[in-house]
Amino acid sequence: MSTDPALAVPPPHVGPSPAAGPASEDVRTMRVLVADDAPFNIALLLRLLKDWGFQEIRTTTDSSTVEHLVESWQPDLLMLDLQMPAPDGFEVMRRLKASRSAASVPMPILMLTADTTIETRRRALALGATDFLCKPFDFEEVCLRASNLLRTRRLELRLAEQNTQLEAFVGKRTEALERAHLDMLGHLARVAEYRDDDTHHHTERVGHTAALLGEAVGLGADHVTVLRRAAELHDIGKVAIPDRILLKPDKLTPEEFEVIKTHTTAGADILAGSSSAYLEMAASIALSHHERWDGGGYPVGLSGQDIPIESRIVMVADVFDALTHERPYKAAMTVDEALVQMRKQTGTFFDPWLMSAFELLDHERLIGAPDAP
Repeated sequence: MSTDPALAVPPPHVGPSPAAGPASEDVRTMRVLVADDAPFNIALLLRLLKDWGFQEIRTTTDSSTVEHLVESWQPDLLMLDLQMPAPDGFEVMRRLKASRSAASVPMPILMLTADTTIETRRRALALGATDFLCKPFDFEEVCLRASNLLRTRRLELRLAEQNTQLEAFVGKRTEALERAHLDMLGHLARVAEYRDDDTHHHTERVGHTAALLGEAVGLGADHVTVLRRAAELHDIGKVAIPDRILLKPDKLTPEEFEVIKTHTTAGADILAGSSSAYLEMAASIALSHHERWDGGGYPVGLSGQDIPIESRIVMVADVFDALTHERPYKAAMTVDEALVQMRKQTGTFFDPWLMSAFELLDHERLIGAPDAP
């Protein structure tokens, strides 16, 4: 407990009336800040609150210090005189209202005033006043109002804490469900992958390469995390492609290639309709990872910056992995051969900016099975 050095008038001994009794134990240790420019009023309220059982009290006669005291000490109740030298109580409340965190439990403000006009009350309430004490003080009323406001704040703080705990619990449960959902879809993606990739690591490699390329071009850590998992689902629509077309060792006919192209829309349909950030991005990638920088891709024919950056990244990762690994219809290229081929397609298939960043990656490490994220 601290008091303002301006206190020069010895306080009278004032105690609570027997009818009212002392403050309840649950509010005695809550913090009370008293601001009044009259030393006598400060002394009177200080003694009254102490006799009522309050243990954490600070006072000031300088209204300009209230905002700092509220910020540094974080009282549970502010007892604020309305008529003070500048800044007056109205200005103090205006400053507190402007600086108050929207997420915090509002601190109650008990106004101390001799002005009981309706205009004054309305103005004070608009600025955040919670209750009023009229001068001269009724001693029992002072403590009853302070106790009631503090009990309410105690309940609000407990409720806020419970809400925080509940939000954390729900967040963990949501995260666990999302992981389970992603794991299920990841397994489904590998079902499609097992049909045309003997290594069974294509999806992981594409996700790994996409994440490294995302980091290289400055995507944030959270963005990269989502990208890595979402990229693994880029070819999930292949579950809708018949084996006779997907596994055909010869060149596809134009009609068969049109069927192959439907894996983009099929994948987007499989992944659509979720509020998950992973699945929203995965649906976008599944749909547009075959769009070309020059507009000659499918299924829509997007070009340039109209293609989502995640899809442009996955296209680079997907093509590199496809070129450097054997498929039923082709042999694997060396890393150098693949890079030569991709450089020829920069500006047509690939975003030149992304390709510049891709050139700087360690390509030899991209062709093996990636480590777990």
